[in-house]
Amino acid sequence: MRRSLPIVLVGLLLLGAGLRDGFDQWVHETDLPPLLADTSVEVRDRHGDLLRAYTVDGGIWRLGARPEQVDQTYLRMLITYEDKRFFQHSGVDPRAALRAAWHGLISGRIVSGGSTLTMQVARLMEDSGTGRWPGKLRQIRVALALEQRLSKDDILALYLTHAPFGGNIEGIRAASLAWFNKEPSRLTPAQAALLVALPQNPNARRPDRHSRAAQTARTRVLKRATRAGVLSQGDLQAAQSEPIPASRHDFPTVAAHLSDRAAQTQSDARVHHLSIAKPLQLSLETLAKNALLGLGERLSIAMVVADHETGEILASVGSARYGQNDHRQGFVDMTRARRSPGSTLKPLVYGLAFDQGLIHPETMINDRPVRFGKYAPQNFDGTFRGELKVSEALRNSLNIPVILLMDELGPANLMAAMRKAGLDPQLPGAKPGLAMALGGVGVSLEELVQLFAMQANGGITRVLTWRLGEKPLSGQRVISRSAAWHLGHILSGIVPPPGAPHNRLAYKTGTSYGHRDTWAIGYDGRHVAGVWIGRPDGTPVPGAFGAKVAAPVLFDMFQRLKPTLEPLGPPPPETILLGNAQLPEPLRKFRSRNAVFSAAEDAVKLAFPPNGARLSKTGAGLTIKVKNGQEPFSVLANGAPLATGVRRRDIQLPLSESGASTITVIDALGRSDRVEIWLE
Repeated sequence: MRRSLPIVLVGLLLLGAGLRDGFDQWVHETDLPPLLADTSVEVRDRHGDLLRAYTVDGGIWRLGARPEQVDQTYLRMLITYEDKRFFQHSGVDPRAALRAAWHGLISGRIVSGGSTLTMQVARLMEDSGTGRWPGKLRQIRVALALEQRLSKDDILALYLTHAPFGGNIEGIRAASLAWFNKEPSRLTPAQAALLVALPQNPNARRPDRHSRAAQTARTRVLKRATRAGVLSQGDLQAAQSEPIPASRHDFPTVAAHLSDRAAQTQSDARVHHLSIAKPLQLSLETLAKNALLGLGERLSIAMVVADHETGEILASVGSARYGQNDHRQGFVDMTRARRSPGSTLKPLVYGLAFDQGLIHPETMINDRPVRFGKYAPQNFDGTFRGELKVSEALRNSLNIPVILLMDELGPANLMAAMRKAGLDPQLPGAKPGLAMALGGVGVSLEELVQLFAMQANGGITRVLTWRLGEKPLSGQRVISRSAAWHLGHILSGIVPPPGAPHNRLAYKTGTSYGHRDTWAIGYDGRHVAGVWIGRPDGTPVPGAFGAKVAAPVLFDMFQRLKPTLEPLGPPPPETILLGNAQLPEPLRKFRSRNAVFSAAEDAVKLAFPPNGARLSKTGAGLTIKVKNGQEPFSVLANGAPLATGVRRRDIQLPLSESGASTITVIDALGRSDRVEIWLE
């Protein structure tokens, strides 16, 4: 017997080893379910905050989650309540399994737990039942195989992603957003306990409908966590007094149009990181809704804000009400729609003319009736100002001066400059014409903001990007540094809309033909922004002007962006800073080669007082004499009307203020003349 004992022991050891090897082989050969289950596509802002998520097949919200993304108190409560030896066992907890088996033998059915978190993951991945022995055996085998092939953190991540929370909610992140409107990185003990309890209590998975069941389940978790030392008695009392959520929150839909664009352009990515700043985006989306109040139910709005130093888009609002199929057509992303830009291209024309040596901001240019063949441009208000400085012509957005410059530059040069700035302008006809300078070309709001970013960037193309970390292409020079500085200096002198701060924002407004589109684009030393307001179907909006409708919104955008503007910076060393009298003779007055001006003999003229006259102030005011022109006449002093509808040529004006004044007379055909005088 003693001699055979070693043989028996060796045999038992070999049998045990064989059984162990066979068992290991059985576990190793387990066919695991797919572990890369489909999760919701997520779009996040520059700081990682969720902007938007999309459901997976079946309309399920299932957001991927890792342990490091979840509140640590929640994880400790989960382990304590569900599987306190999770980090010690290999997929099956023998003590819990024996307890569950003993209860099952006594009752003839499974009446208590025993499932580890790993076994729950196995059940969730295969959607297998929990109450029958074959299903339980399969869960054990899959759980053991999972433990062989994955880390504990990976197994926890699967549970955190797939745990059921009722309805179409799966995973801790989706549940936390649905019930608490926040990510689960920081939870109160009451919130954490409820999220631990919901997957194990089907009757409580709609706290808004079954608050009593949810309260009971949450209390059970809280008490067990307190006994285990996870929570203090104070935590327990505070958590029990916290109310159960009364309603479910909608998932965020922020920067919706840009999120759709990201998801469509990279359909294989599960997470998209945008350059958007969520707080600014939310603020501008609210502004977009408020800006349309009282403007009619068919108007829409679009906004873009970017950092012109980095090229990153910080906010993009495609419409006021995303997804609403109403008169506003909120599903259309109007930041990308091609529309007529109105007068917003004028600064580029002036910048090109500066670089060609055609003009200087102090150059005098003639604003009077002109014709190019059959084309006779008109100013927006139908009147003419006569000779004035180039800088004034741009600030007043006059049409005739810019067409004179456009004729000298050539439309093809404007088109080339736009393309060099990164735009893709679309022409309504076969070739570019002079009317391009007044908006006769199709561009988008995003492109216009990029064009003004070029001006703000010293004349070098700044390609805008909405993907975080994406480096823009190296820019090309479109206009010189000095031309870009002149434009910023001129545009910052435009009078702000009523009620807006006088902060010297460099901006330009535009209104397309027929009042179909209103625009305002502006920049300071760091940021550039633009707004479009109009009807998506392109129908006219009677009485709408960019200066009246869009400009106030632009100034509101900058106030929401930052408290004060950043300066544009000093002029480059090569910038010519001279008055008109000090300029070279060719730059003192612009002379068009191809324009045909109206005949001078019948044009309206101020016969008295002569230009430059110094007059003594009298109590009777000032008497002017008008020669030629067609009645009735209108007279302005420093741009303000003093007399209208006058049908005589000797006109008494109530002008008594000392100092310099500019007197302008306009006849019935819109022809004008003006003189500068000094009252002493």
